[in-house]
Amino acid sequence: MFDRRLDDFVYYDAILFNAHYNDGLQIEVQVNPEFKSYEEAKTIALKYAKPIGQLTTALRKDVKTVWIHKGNNLFGGGNNNLLIHTEQGDEYIKDGILEETLVHEAVHTSIDPYYAKDPLWIEAQKADGKFISNYAMDYPEREDLAESYLPYFAVRYRRERISQDLTDTILKTIPHRIKYFDDLKLDMHPVKDFPTWSY
Repeated sequence: MFDRRLDDFVYYDAILFNAHYNDGLQIEVQVNPEFKSYEEAKTIALKYAKPIGQLTTALRKDVKTVWIHKGNNLFGGGNNNLLIHTEQGDEYIKDGILEETLVHEAVHTSIDPYYAKDPLWIEAQKADGKFISNYAMDYPEREDLAESYLPYFAVRYRRERISQDLTDTILKTIPHRIKYFDDLKLDMHPVKDFPTWSY
C-alpha cells in the first residue's frame, strides 16, 4: 500500500473488505492495521465505500483497490487505486468536498490512462486557450483532465446545484473540453443522461 506519510509503498497486514456495487463492479478496500479492531476497520471501510460507490461507473471501472490509512495527508489516485488518509478525509467532509475530491482522484485512476495524451484532448486544451483552475494551468499534462472533469459534470448533470455565473464561467472557459467529454460517451451510471442544454 502507498502511504503518503512515508511517501513510499509499504507492506502492511491489511484488514480487507470487498465492496460490491449494483453495476457489477467490485473494489477491495484495504485498511491499515493501525485501526486496532476489525469493527473499527469495517466502520472506516463503509464510511468511504458508500461515496466511492456513488461515483459513476466510468470513474470506478479501473479502481481495483482502496488504501485507507490514518493521517492528515492528501488523497491520491492512479495505480488502479484510490488512496485515503482519514484525518484529511474528515477535513474534506467538514468542508463539504469529499465527493468532489473522490471524483478528481478517480479521474486519475480511470480516465487519465486513456485520454490524458489523446491528441483530441490536447487539441481541446489548445482550442480553449484557458484553464479552469491554476492547478490545471500549472500542471496541464497531469491535472487538467481531473480539474476539468468536475466542472464538466456540474454543468452537464448537476446544473441546478451551481449558480448561473459559475455555469457561464465554465461554459466560456472550457467549451471544447466539455464537448470532448460529451463525445467520450462515458458510462455515467447511476446518473441519468444530461438534458439538452443550449450553449
